[in-house]
Amino acid sequence: MRSFRPLFVGRDLVPNRPGTESVSVADFGKSAVLPYTLTRRSPALAAALAERGTALLHAHFGVEGVYAVPTAKALEVPLVTTLHGFDVTVTRAKMLASKKPSWLNYVTWRNSLFTEGAVFVCVSEHIRRRAVEWGYPADRCRVLPIGVDVDAIQPSGPVEVPRILHVARLVEKKGTQYLLRAFAEVRKAIPGAELTLIGEGPLRDPLGALARELGIEASVRFLGAQKHSDTLRWLSQSTLLCLPSVTAQDGDQEGLGMVLLEAAASGKPVIGTLHGGIPEAVTDGANGFLVPERDVAALADRLIELLRDKHLCDQFGKVGRQTVEDRFNLRRQTKKLESLYRDLL
Repeated sequence: MRSFRPLFVGRDLVPNRPGTESVSVADFGKSAVLPYTLTRRSPALAAALAERGTALLHAHFGVEGVYAVPTAKALEVPLVTTLHGFDVTVTRAKMLASKKPSWLNYVTWRNSLFTEGAVFVCVSEHIRRRAVEWGYPADRCRVLPIGVDVDAIQPSGPVEVPRILHVARLVEKKGTQYLLRAFAEVRKAIPGAELTLIGEGPLRDPLGALARELGIEASVRFLGAQKHSDTLRWLSQSTLLCLPSVTAQDGDQEGLGMVLLEAAASGKPVIGTLHGGIPEAVTDGANGFLVPERDVAALADRLIELLRDKHLCDQFGKVGRQTVEDRFNLRRQTKKLESLYRDLL
């Protein structure tokens, strides 16, 4: 940001990074956290933000937007909320059934957000459509993807090892099990192929068991969570990135798939699914391939095609890089966000 100074705010303790400032409800003791979790109110947090001259609140995910409403009203400042995915794709019934306090509050108090929220930023057109269906006011929903840093992420050259990279939290929505099943077919056609998975999640053990069951555990790496810089290094050492997301049983869908944009910025071809906001970042046959959700055969075919064709990988990579520079440049997107802030103030 150039004309605004960010202050990071959360319920739990926020780790400070050099050059950043933060405040949390937990700063005021454990006794402050429970009332805030249940009632969405923290007079101490509102006072701390007032002391710092807070001009605007920006919540990420609708759940946090609902929590921010009382604080924004207390400070008499505009509230911007970015909608990313589950907050407008998971059904209200599933949220209530979860019994999570934050999700119960979201469903119970959502109308207060619809009324008080100044602008709702949607990370893709798909998320905007779902937001309106969820009840968000259409006239205040604006599509503004976050974007990636095309200056920091530069294209990398081809690699000799036919390696597929998957970067995702290991949950149902990311479709990792379908990638493992497709990779078993890839190994039959390309015995030297490798699959590297970065990310942790509740499905780690079942996915490991599936890899053993499929007989591919020797060629599959589960690296767990990695630093962003290490993830980018693995991206540079991979042939392509695959994110075969699916609609989860509770309705959860992908907002856009930021890792697809980072892969494209790295000059790597990508394979995704006809799901959520992914088709807004990946054009089938131009900068990657799109396959139907849960279609293992189609996914395997496309993986094999790219792993065998270096020229096609290079072609897709160049188009992908240009797409990100044109439509998802972080600096340009941040300027648009700051312009939105200025309009509200």
